[in-house]
Formats: sequence, structure tokens, C-alpha cells
Amino acid sequence: MTSVAPAKVEGPMIMNQQENNETKMFQTKMFHIFVIKYEYFMETPFVFGRIAIDENFTDREMETSHLANNFRSLINTIIISPRRWGKSSLVERSAGLALKKDKSLRICRIDLFSIRSEDQFYTAFATAVLRSASTKWEEAVDSAKKYLKRIVPKITLNADPTNEFSLSFDWAEIKENPDEILDLPEKIAIYKKLKMVICIDEFQNIAEFDDPLFFQKRLRSHWQKHQNVSYCLYGSKRHMMLNVFTSASMPFYKFGDLILLEKIDTKSWTDFIIERFSSTGKSITGTDAQMIVMLTDNHPYYVQQLAQQAWLRSIRKCDGNIVRQAFRSIIEQLSLLFATITETLTVNQLNLLRAMIAGEKALSSYEVLSKYRLISSANVNRSRKSLIEKDILDSKAGIISFQDPMYKYWLENDFFV
Repeated sequence: MTSVAPAKVEGPMIMNQQENNETKMFQTKMFHIFVIKYEYFMETPFVFGRIAIDENFTDREMETSHLANNFRSLINTIIISPRRWGKSSLVERSAGLALKKDKSLRICRIDLFSIRSEDQFYTAFATAVLRSASTKWEEAVDSAKKYLKRIVPKITLNADPTNEFSLSFDWAEIKENPDEILDLPEKIAIYKKLKMVICIDEFQNIAEFDDPLFFQKRLRSHWQKHQNVSYCLYGSKRHMMLNVFTSASMPFYKFGDLILLEKIDTKSWTDFIIERFSSTGKSITGTDAQMIVMLTDNHPYYVQQLAQQAWLRSIRKCDGNIVRQAFRSIIEQLSLLFATITETLTVNQLNLLRAMIAGEKALSSYEVLSKYRLISSANVNRSRKSLIEKDILDSKAGIISFQDPMYKYWLENDFFV
């Protein structure tokens, strides 16, 4: 019986293999998209743009312990650092530790971000103090009536259970009797046998009041006499805070313990990133975690942001390519903001930034002045001062540096190119 050779089916088999490969590629792509979308809805292990608490808070053990002890001991404290270095997170964590150890302690939090006048300050101050010292709104209302004798507040009850009431005052009455409000926390603390810490964020905004120097003198004259209340003052405008608290001519000079925050070291950041990846079933090597820290120059906000973006792009393991892609994506997201900032700068200011990025140290030397068209050393000083006031540059112990490492990278690699 003769055998018959099977028909050749190489063509269809090749087509089927190609279709299978395309199907697998499509399925893999859809899986990646699904995972990325899913992880945007799950809680990421990195936090930026809001207060970092519990496992999201890293390092700063010495500062945390120091500040918590200051709270319990009622020592006035000033915290100074560049923007987005974690001051609010440090205060929140320290407050939590202090409250656990001292049940008689109360923490009052006031944010002056939207406060632009003296009367707004008094209203926000009185409202926050009454809330922090009371367990229910009826108690706060009773305290307002008890301790505000010459100022009659208008009390409004709110539907929001987390913000049960608000106060408003007649500005004419406050101008006549500001002492009642400034001494309110001390009076309440004495009567209720409490200790109170008043934490005021964006404190530098008092510089925008009509007569900021006189207002500072008034605050100091009252607050330095308080025995049952202390004050923790901090803000995001480093140069303004330094002027208020380190200048011998200012009322708040030597008002309290001064904490100058330093950068979190590279090893602490690297360990933190590795641990947070691991806690979600993902991995990253020490080298790649260190890359995240180096690219962001140890800047707390950007370290957390870049780590989060790299984490979102990683299915199981993060590598250097993913980190670089995430970094470039952040730069592109910020490019419009950076372009807007740069448009406000003068030619002389831009020339100074170009010289700094080039690594020039002797900015007032003849060679640098000539090469970068900086005109004169006086012009360099004026431009530098203006850039510090704009929070673009930072000055520490006479060393000038960029506040925002991402902006520096964008200038060097996108703008000046």
C-alpha cells in the first residue's frame, strides 16, 4: 500500500503563529493597562502634596523626638526649611506622639494660607483655640461667652460635623480689645487645667498685614507671658521666616527653639523606598531606589512623587528604565509651570541662573560677569536677592542653591539647551 505524503500546511501554520503572537502582545498590553488603572484606584505606598503619617513618614526621628518634647514641655518652637520639605508632616507626627504621653495636652492648628489681614487672623485664631479646647460645640460657645467679655462674637452653627461652628467679630470691637483674643488660650488653659500648643502654618503671611511690624510686637508682648501655652510657628517662605526669627531687629528674635530642617539622607530614603515597594508585593533594587533619590536631590516632595510614579509603572519589579521614564514624565508635567515662572524673570536673572547651572562659583568675577553678561557685581547681588525672594534660589550659610531640583533640571536640559 503506497503511503501518501501529508499536504504542506506551512503557510497557515505561520499565519496562526503570527496571530498568536499578536494576540499575546495585545493581551499583555491590556494586562499592563488594567494593572496601571487598578493601581491608580488602590492606595499607593508613597505620599506627596499632603501630610505624611504612620508608615508614609520616613526618618526625622531626632527632629520628631525633639519637637514632641518641646510640645510636652511648652517650649516655643520655630521650624524653618525650604518649601515642601515636610514641616507639616513633622508637626503632625510630633503632635501625635506628644498627645499619647500627655492627656492634659491640646494641640491647636491654624493655617494662615488664606489669611491676609489682622481681623481675619483674630477670627481664625479664636475659632481654632475654642475648637481645640472643647469636646463639643456647646462647650466652645460657653467658653466664648465666658472669656470674651468686651468682644461679642457672632456664632454660626454649621451642618458639617467636622466643622460644627464658626465665629465672626466686629472689627471695630477687635481693634479696641485685641488682648482678649490673644490671651484666650492662656485663660482657657488655666481654667480647664490644660496645656496647649498653638501650631501656626504659613506664619510669614503676617508680613502682608497693614502694619506687620507693630502686629508682631503685639503678638510677642502677649505670647511671651503665657505659662500654659506655647507656640510652634512655621511656613513655606524660608527667606521671610529667617528674616522674622533670626534678625536681631525683629520682635520675634530669639522667641523660641529654632529648628532648621536638613535634607533626609540618601540611605534613609533608599531604605524607605525599598520597604514601601516590598509592602505592596513589588521590588526595587538599592541602586534604582538610590537613583530616585539622586534624581530628585533628596527633596522630600519629589522623592515621594517620583517613587510613586515609578511604582505605578512597575508590574512586579521596578528598574532603571522605569525610573527614568517616570522622571521624564514628571518634568514634562511641570514644564508649563516652569515656563510660566521663567517668563517672569529678567534677562539678568536668567543669565545668573545660567551661570549657576554651568557650575560657576565666583559669580562676581570679571570672567563670569563678562561671559554671562551679568553687567556688574551689584547687578548679581540684586538678581540673587530677587531670585531668593521668588523662592527660586536658597541661601544657607552663604551658599546659594536652587530650591527646586526639577526646575534646575528643566532649565539645564530643556530651556537653556
